Amino acid sequence: MPERVVENSTCPLLTSVELEKYMQTTGVRRRHCAVPDGSICSSDLCFKSANRLIEELKWNREEIELLVFVSQTQDYKLPATSCLLQERLQLSTNCMAFDISYGCAGFVYGLSVLSSILSTGNIKKALLLVGNTQSFYASPEDKSMSLLLGDAGTAMALSYDLKASEIYFSLHTDGRGKDMLIVPDGGCRNPYNIQSTVMEEFEDGIRRTRLHEKMDGLEVFSFGLKAAPTAYKELEAAYNIMEKEIDYLCLHQANKFLCEKIRKKLQYPEKKVPYNIEEFGNTSGATIPLLLVTKLREQLQSQSLNLVGIGFGVGLSWGAVNFHTDKIIVPELLTL
Repeated sequence: MPERVVENSTCPLLTSVELEKYMQTTGVRRRHCAVPDGSICSSDLCFKSANRLIEELKWNREEIELLVFVSQTQDYKLPATSCLLQERLQLSTNCMAFDISYGCAGFVYGLSVLSSILSTGNIKKALLLVGNTQSFYASPEDKSMSLLLGDAGTAMALSYDLKASEIYFSLHTDGRGKDMLIVPDGGCRNPYNIQSTVMEEFEDGIRRTRLHEKMDGLEVFSFGLKAAPTAYKELEAAYNIMEKEIDYLCLHQANKFLCEKIRKKLQYPEKKVPYNIEEFGNTSGATIPLLLVTKLREQLQSQSLNLVGIGFGVGLSWGAVNFHTDKIIVPELLTL
C-alpha cells in the first residue's frame, strides 16, 4: 500500500452528516492513496510485493518463466509495464512477460490466464501482479469517486504441480456497458486535447474533466447485484460447489452496501465473507488478494482453505473463481 492515508472524514465536499451517511453506506472510512506526481506507480507497489514474496519463497529468480501484470494504470503507453517489472525483479530474459489491461475483475481474469498457461506444464513458476493507482483518475471535486478509490499493488506466485487441485472459473464480458465506468479521453479513440483538462459541471455539484473516471453509480450497482450472484451460481452448478464446503467468499470490495446485498442473495453467513473496505476503499483488481493478506493471512498460513473469489466492474466484466490453498506463504502487508 502507499503509506499515505487519506481520511474521508476530512473531505470538504460533504457536510459532517453527509460524510457519516456516506461512510456507513459504502463502508469506506479511509484509503491509502499515492501522491499523483508519478513518484509511486502501480508497478512500484507490485514490485515491492513481488520482491518480498520471492525472497520468502526462496525462489531462484532465474527459474521464474512468466510474469503477468494486470492494471489499468500502467507506467507508460508503451512499453508494457510487465517488461519493466521483469528487469526490476532481475528475472531471466527467458521470462515471458505481458500486461492485461483490466480493472475490477482483473485478479480473476489474470488468475485464469496464468493458470491456463501453467497447466500445459511447459512453464513451472509464474508471478501474477495485480495493482492500480486509480485514485489518480478520481476528480477531487467528484464525491461519487474521490471518497471511494484507493491504491494497492499485489503479487501471487504460482507453480506447476501435478498433484494440485483444480481451479474453476466462470468469466463474462459485456462491452455494451463500457460507458458505465470510463475515462473518456487520453486514449487513441479520444486523444488528449485542449478540452480534456476543462473542468465540467455535472449533477449534484460534481465536477470533473474528461481525464477523470466517470461512473454511473445506479447502473453499476444494478449490474454488480446481478452479475456477481450469476457468476457464482454458474460456478456452483458447473463444478458442484456447495456453500458448506467453502471456507470464505472473497468479494471485490466495490462498496459495503452492494457487497452485503450480494452476500445475502447468495445466503452466505457473515463469518464467511470478510471485508477490509473500511481501511482501504475500492482498490479495483487488487481487492481480492489484498483481502487475503489483510483478513485471512493467519488461516492461509496455517490451514488448508477452499475459497471463492468474485470480481466485477469496468468493462463491463465479471467472473468467479474457486481455488484451494494449503498452508501457503503470505508475507505481511507492506507500505511504500
